[in-house]
Parts: sequence; structure tokens; C-alpha cells
Amino acid sequence: MKLKLMNLMLAALLMASIPAMAESQQDKMNQFIDQLMSKMTVEEKLGQMNLLPGTSATTGELKNSPLLSLIEQGKLGTVLNQTGVEGIRQLQDAAKRSRLGIPVLVGMDVIHGYETIFPIPLGMSCSWNMEAIEQAARIAAKEATADGICWTYSPMVDIALDARWGRIAEGNGEDPFLGARIAEALVKGYQGNYGPENMMACVKHYALYGGAEAGRDYNTVDMSHVRMYNQFFPPYEAAAKAGAGSVMTSFNIVDYIPATSNKWLIDDVLRKQWGWNGFVVTDYGAIAEIIKHGLGDLQQASVLALKAGTDMDMCAEGFIKTLEQSLKEGKVTMAEIDQACRRVLEAKYILGLFDNPYRFLDPKRRATDIYTPEHRQAARQLAAESFVLLKNEGSLLPLKKQGKIALIGPMADNRINMAGTWAPTAANERYATLKEAMEKALAGKATVSYAQGCNFTSDSTLQKDGGFYRQTPFKDAEQLKREALQAARDADVIVCAMGESAEMSGECSSRATLEIFDTQRELLEALLALGKPLVVLNFSGRPTVLTWENSHVPAILQVWFGGSEAGDAICDVLFGDKVPCGKLTTSMPQATGQEPLYYNHLPTGRPVGEDQSSFSKFASNYFDVRNDPLFPFGFGLSYTTFEYSDIRMDGRKASVTVTNTGDYEGVEIVQLYIHDVVASITRPVKELKGFQRIHLKKGESKEVTFEITDDLLKFYNSNLDYILEPGDFEVMIGPNSSLKNLKKTVLTIK
Repeated sequence: MKLKLMNLMLAALLMASIPAMAESQQDKMNQFIDQLMSKMTVEEKLGQMNLLPGTSATTGELKNSPLLSLIEQGKLGTVLNQTGVEGIRQLQDAAKRSRLGIPVLVGMDVIHGYETIFPIPLGMSCSWNMEAIEQAARIAAKEATADGICWTYSPMVDIALDARWGRIAEGNGEDPFLGARIAEALVKGYQGNYGPENMMACVKHYALYGGAEAGRDYNTVDMSHVRMYNQFFPPYEAAAKAGAGSVMTSFNIVDYIPATSNKWLIDDVLRKQWGWNGFVVTDYGAIAEIIKHGLGDLQQASVLALKAGTDMDMCAEGFIKTLEQSLKEGKVTMAEIDQACRRVLEAKYILGLFDNPYRFLDPKRRATDIYTPEHRQAARQLAAESFVLLKNEGSLLPLKKQGKIALIGPMADNRINMAGTWAPTAANERYATLKEAMEKALAGKATVSYAQGCNFTSDSTLQKDGGFYRQTPFKDAEQLKREALQAARDADVIVCAMGESAEMSGECSSRATLEIFDTQRELLEALLALGKPLVVLNFSGRPTVLTWENSHVPAILQVWFGGSEAGDAICDVLFGDKVPCGKLTTSMPQATGQEPLYYNHLPTGRPVGEDQSSFSKFASNYFDVRNDPLFPFGFGLSYTTFEYSDIRMDGRKASVTVTNTGDYEGVEIVQLYIHDVVASITRPVKELKGFQRIHLKKGESKEVTFEITDDLLKFYNSNLDYILEPGDFEVMIGPNSSLKNLKKTVLTIK
């Protein structure tokens, strides 16, 4: 067992791009942990498997915290959501006073930045820029470790197909191939070589959390194993094989068994099939939720979780309170407890905490490493690359920096909402509003008149000052509308900053309807009636329904929530200092009733076809809306235009020439899709299998080549064998997933 653990640890380190450990170093690690565990009581081992929330408190309050006493007694090994070097130092001081002096692991939800906030993950994914996404994770790690935190509950790699689900904002969209590449980039960015500016990643939510029925958080997930392996598992596997140090279980059931107590999921797939050997932590209170799933009391739930391969209990206190009794009763073994404890101790060893518990507690770093000009510039650039230009009728955008511009909408001067959801460490007071950024960008060139225009929605219960949605106070609707119309009448162009507020997406923020809220639609109608050029900036943490807006508004820019530098980044794109290049990583529906909606669906026996050419009463279609999305996966316009040649095949290499035929230089994201024409099981109508970001000057052409390897053609069959079946494969290359925009040819594999 010792040799096996040693070899698996070496493999994990290698996969994380860490230089190979010398055999003496491996022996030293294993000998150290063996010796330490030989001294530990059962309670102390269970303490290492116990995770409780911190206080992020002031020094005086933390001194009275019960956490310090638990740490001193060896009953608590990990703390979450405790920030600040001074407070975390007290945790480590308490650990040194414990019998064995085992350091504390401190974790935090550092999802898309620490104080320099990058776009929400869904927005970041629309850049398709792996280098920039890796850099964002690296900067987040540098800032978090400067504040004492060495473990992040990120990346979230759940495939999400239903825009109603609020946590779609935290992930990377609907595609497993792209999701896997982003997962790898984030793990590499966070962990690096585990230096003092790196932190351990925690891949979540394992597994299938994005498949919740009806898009309702914490809801039932039920699917075949074939679908799991082909569509949902790839990003988890990619993150595991990239060397992620930890994995978090999901709240949902898998095969009718809660993920936290699912031995097949954790032990068989994650550890044995994928060869991963980090530690597994539950999501918040998930062991206690096993009770509500109907599998027993807290003691039974804790036994099931441990035996499944779960190593750390987040906030349910099931392990620390019940497993010693279960050991006495023969319900668990000492070997099972030892295995879980060892994995936690290995993580602390890898992070260097045994060598120096204060490794991440340099008080000087906060002043030099957090929210720096370099970090802010990186965030501003990535935000600009995340925006997706959905419509630009008459080349209304970019706007000229002249004349009178009316800036209207509930997101126009709303500081607290700029960072977006899941930004608990955001320093909102530091971030510019869109109004402030626009006034700065146009200083001396144009005038800006501002009006809020409307509340987010007419439902005042959602708009309490300081309430769940963190919105501005609810104001008189008629007065707001009058102010907006007055500002718009005097303007040459109207810019509407509308959509969701930050907390309308994220955990437990599911929506039953995805259309724009009533008050905003009414205001838009009134503003459009003035007959002036109008641009909508759509803020959202999910794909929303913009069917009416697409029919009536000349220009729409999807800006998600761009983070701490969102205001400046929006102005960069709005006024043409940067050319939009973002491409959707989720399909945007025509109507909420289309959800779940995704491009890589399976064919049916009565297909309609993307062009609706097979539409009939007895086909697989709606009678009141087309099947296709309003904006397809991979879609995004630019201020310039690109032309694709036909595909040229040279063996397994597929090439196209892309030419910039417009008036601006810009970035194009060239996408490769493949369809397996005949197979032993039904296969998706198309699947993303490659992409390249290319920069083209005005009039410039570049050849883009994709090598079609065996692995790109393989899939899991009904026996879950990963195979390549010979035959014909449709090869498609183009600017997005819509067939009308793709060049096509056929590759035959014998």
C-alpha cells in the first residue's frame, strides 16, 4: 500500500507540471506521514478530516472563536472562508499548540479572482483564450496566497445545458471538449509548481451537478453511463489528469446514490479509472444531506461517505462526531480512516505547510501583490475578450467619441453589481461603475447624461436595499422613466445597461423564465419609440432570451459580469479601442421552453434539421418556435468580417484559409467540428474537436490546420469501451456551430 501511494503521488505531481521528486524526497514524505500517523489518536485523525467555516473576523473576535479550541484539541484540521494574514496566523498558532502541531489548511471560494476580479467563469470561457484563463487563475492564486489562503474551491467544471440553472454562471458552458481545455488551464494556473504564490485547486462539483432537472439547484440528476462518459465526465477527467490536488463532491444523486456516498463515482471512476490520488472533500454539509435523500441518520451517512472514498467532511461534522463510534461497532475500519487522513496530510505536505505553517502569511505581500496595475490590466483585457457582439445592424458599433450619449439602465451606475456572483472577496468600493468609466473615456470629447430608468423588476420584494440581489433601493417607477426619457431626448445615441443583477445567477438562483424583466422591456419600448440609435449592453450570468430585443434593437453586446475592470473594458469595446472577439460557449434560446438547449445533441428518428427543412406535424419540433437557438454555440460577431475557404484535406490534416475582409484588424476563433456518420450507437449531430484563435490584420489571410487524431474520433460505446470505429466522419470548420456557417468535407477512416 505504501509503495502504491508513493507511485500515485509521484504521478500526480508530474501531471501538475511539478519537477519529478527524487526517490529520497518521496521516501521522506511517506516516512514523515507514516511517523506522524503512528502518533495520532483516532480523534486526531478524524480532526484532520473535519472542515468548519471561519469567521473572517477581527483579531479580538477570533481570539474568542471556538475554532481555536477545536484546533488545539486536534479536532479540526481545515478552515474555510477565513481571510487575512493576521487571523490565519492565529489558526496556525493554535495548531502549533496542539499535541502534534499539525498545520491548518485554509480554503476559500476564489472563483474568478480575489480582489482583482475577472469576468464570471462563463464569461471568461467566451474568450476561448487558454493562456489568458490560465493567467487569471495564476493572478487569483497570487492574490489569495498574499492574504493567507492556500486552497481554492475552483475550478467549477460542470457541463451545464440548461440556462435556468443559476450555477451555469460558474462554469464553462455546454461543451465537454472546450470545458476540458479550460479545466486544464485553470488547474495549471492555480497550482503551478506549488510555490509560495500558488494554491491547491479543488475541482467541483463531482459529478454531473449541471444536469439538474428543470434547471433547479440541488435537484435530481439521472442519466445513462454512456452519456456521463461522453458528455459530462471529460472536464472532470481532464482536471484530474492535470494534477488537481482535490475534488469536491456534488449535492445531487448519481444512479440514485448521493454523489458524496457513491463508491462507483469516487473510488472506481475517479481513483481507479483515471488514476487520480488527491483528496476528496464534500460540498457544504453534503453528508448531512444524505439523510434527506433517505439513506439513514448522520452516523449511517458518514459511514457511507467514508467507504465511498470521501476524505473530508465540510461542515456536517459527521466524521468527527460519529466515525469513532462506527469504528468500535465495526461499521468502518481503521484502514479506511487512515487512508482518508493520509490524503489530507499529503495535501498539507505538498503545500509545504509542514515545513513552514506560516508559508503563506507574509504581511508585506498584501501591499504589493493584490489589485496591482498589472493584475487590473490583465482583468481588463480578458473582460474585453469575454464580451460577445450579438447584433450590430448598420455597423452602429463602435460608437464615436463625440456628441451626446445617454447612458440608461439599472446597471449603468451600479458599483456593487459589477463583479458578478461568487466574488466574496471583492473590494467593490474600488471598482468603477460604467457611468464613471464612460465619463473618463469620453472626457473632453463627448457628454454623458445618465438616468437609472427603471428598477431591475417590478417585484419590490427582490429589491430590498442590501437584500439577496444586492440591488439599489427600489425607486418610483414613473419618476425613473420620466428621467430616462428626458435624458434620451437630448442625446444622439442611447446606451442601455440592462439585464440581471449579480446575484440573480449563481448558487440557488434558478429562473423559471429567461426573458428580460418587465420594467426593462417597458423602458426599452419607450426609448426605441424616440427613433434614436440604441445599444443594449446585456448583463447576465446565463444565456437569456433576447428574441424581442434582437427584433427591435439595432445593436446588442453581451457583457456578462466583467469583474472589477468591467466598466473600462466595456468602454474599450463600445468605442472601438478594442474589437470584440468573444464567442458563445452556451446556446442562447429563442424561448425559455427550449431549455435545456445545446448544439451537440443526438439525432432523433424524426429530425427537423437546423434549417427547419423537415418541419412537419409529426417531426421532433415545437409548433410555436423553431428548434434552433437564437444565437448558436460558438457565435460572436466582430467589427470586421472574416471569410473561410473550402476545407483542404491532406491525410488526417484539415486546413482552411481565413481572410480578414473587413475594415478592422481582429481576432477570429476558428472552430473544428466532427460528426461520426455511422456508429454502433447514435452519435451527436456534431462535436467540437478543436479551435484556434488567430489575429488578422485588415486584408490579411492565414492558413489554419487541424490534425484529426484517433483520440478526437473515439467515443465510449454501450459497453463503456473507449473506441475508434472505422468509417466516414464529416469534418466541419467555421466561425460557429451553425451548419450554414460551416465548411464541410468527409474523412474516411479504414
